[in-house]
Amino acid sequence: MTIRAVFWDMGGVLLRTQDQSGREQWRRRLQLPAGELERRVFEGEPARRATVGLADEAQIWGDLARSFGLNESERDQLAADFFAGDRIDQELVAFIRSLRPRLKTGVISNAWPGIRHYLEQVWRVADAFDTLVISAEVGLAKPDPAIYKLALDRLQVDASQSIFVDDFEVNVLGAREVGMQAIHFRTAEQARADLERLLQSMDLGTTDG
Repeated sequence: MTIRAVFWDMGGVLLRTQDQSGREQWRRRLQLPAGELERRVFEGEPARRATVGLADEAQIWGDLARSFGLNESERDQLAADFFAGDRIDQELVAFIRSLRPRLKTGVISNAWPGIRHYLEQVWRVADAFDTLVISAEVGLAKPDPAIYKLALDRLQVDASQSIFVDDFEVNVLGAREVGMQAIHFRTAEQARADLERLLQSMDLGTTDG
């Protein structure tokens, strides 16, 4: 089966935290154990609701500020510092651009409302993709099979004709369950090598199992 499309996760793949100092400063200030600040930000109820478009970023930070006893200024500084070390992997984006037009490309991301603005206007990488499937916009989140099927429908490709790259194993397994090929992202170099190897094997009419 010939591969026709490659889908990519955003956070942890295209967008990664390169500098942890801002988060670490707040973690120490709030006297939290390692990993707890990230857990509170991304796994709290407001964040879960925002991921499917039922809350916004202001509600997330407002809830956290109340729980930590922060004033308005401190709340805004926490939000700014938390994401200050995040960077788009421009080399990976350039690689994705190089796949076109031979392959269609897309994003399947669990993300809060407003992320499209950053992809289009701030980071200016949206044009590297034929579709952006953002959980907050579609009301579906990985690993729900429906979000993968929506992405496939948008690019008019069968699951068996597509590859998905994600840094969370549960999302990789979710893609495989709907019939997609999938790669577990650990580093950009590893993911590119795995993708190129998989594309070559599919072009040759074989698979690695």
